[in-house]
Amino acid sequence: MKIINAALRHQPGLFTLSLEHGVITAIDAQPALIAPVTAPDLLDAAGNLVIPPLVEPHIHLDATLTAGEPEWNMSGTLFEGIERWSQRKATIDHEDTKRRAHTTIGMLRDHGIQHVRTHIDVTDPTLAALQAMLEVKEEARDLIDLQIVAFPQEGIESFDNGRRLMEAAIDMGADVVGGIPHFEYTREQGVSSIKFLMDLAERTGCLVDVHCDETDDAQSRFLEVLAEEARARQVGELVTASHTVAMGSYDNAYCSKLFRLLKRSGISFVSCPTESIHLQGRFDTFPKRRGVTRVAELDRAGMNVCFGQDSIKDPWYPLGNGNILRVLDAGLHICHMMGYDDLQRCLDFVTDNSAKALNLGNRYGIAVGRPANLVILDAENDYDAVRKQAKARVSIRHGKIIMQRVPEQLIYPA
Repeated sequence: MKIINAALRHQPGLFTLSLEHGVITAIDAQPALIAPVTAPDLLDAAGNLVIPPLVEPHIHLDATLTAGEPEWNMSGTLFEGIERWSQRKATIDHEDTKRRAHTTIGMLRDHGIQHVRTHIDVTDPTLAALQAMLEVKEEARDLIDLQIVAFPQEGIESFDNGRRLMEAAIDMGADVVGGIPHFEYTREQGVSSIKFLMDLAERTGCLVDVHCDETDDAQSRFLEVLAEEARARQVGELVTASHTVAMGSYDNAYCSKLFRLLKRSGISFVSCPTESIHLQGRFDTFPKRRGVTRVAELDRAGMNVCFGQDSIKDPWYPLGNGNILRVLDAGLHICHMMGYDDLQRCLDFVTDNSAKALNLGNRYGIAVGRPANLVILDAENDYDAVRKQAKARVSIRHGKIIMQRVPEQLIYPA
């Protein structure tokens, strides 16, 4: 297959991309726009942007499409969401979990996403959801690459047999070790949980992704513990801190000290801005905090930060449709990142930065020898993509089209 008339990010002119045997074999500059040609192995990008696939670095596929089952989260708080999920978790059904996950993966596919990291609750003695998701991972491999996080939703130290369940989840095949230190009963338990999960990851060769300080409490400071563990062990490129919303409540004096450690640690950050602005600030009257981590400040300090959706119609967030450009748009607004330079490179936060957090390495990107996983967006550049909320026109995986969208037609009666 060849893709003609392709625009590439931050590069002038148009290009022809050659794809063979599931690999990008050539990227050639075009001297001029090629007139449309009809041929079986020729795809005309028509001057639109060709990018590596969009990446979803943080979602909970075991919980998607369960909002209101058995009850709605009426307070809108994170903590009631955990209570509602605990109710739903007690009725987990293998086939239902798989059906909802596959339905959600279809939504992600339709929006040009091919790499997904999902957090799966393992505070369940049966580990039923994890078993279902391991099957989904294999069944959906033609559509997405799925990383599974062993996520202790109700704690490691404060949940019965929490440590054993985490170890069992990794033994079963989870790819990433998770944690939730701010939800443990005491600070001492939170610190202990981080040391345990880092030991587990080091022993098993897994990546790490911790729900860290997802609270408005300015005294919740487990991020410094996680970052120091990563720095001391020299594994920062393997570690992600998700949410870190307490950072939005830290004072600048503490943050100036913290940022020095964060930068030295080399860890990545995932912010879920639509979810955070919905869940956080619930105990405030006015002024109300935004409840989102310092995305712009992390980015401008040279650290790796990206955006995730987190939820799609679950006990924590009742909306969502799989479109991560919607989350990008909201994140840029919420985080005061609407300046010229931010808008010119905004797709970084849902492509390259996310791929770095997932440690995809040379399995990702547009370069000769890389996998032929590509998306044609209905846009000319990053600014155009976020302004228009551009749709994915075509999604190509291993050199084969897995989704093609027919542009909508508008009819204006005379």
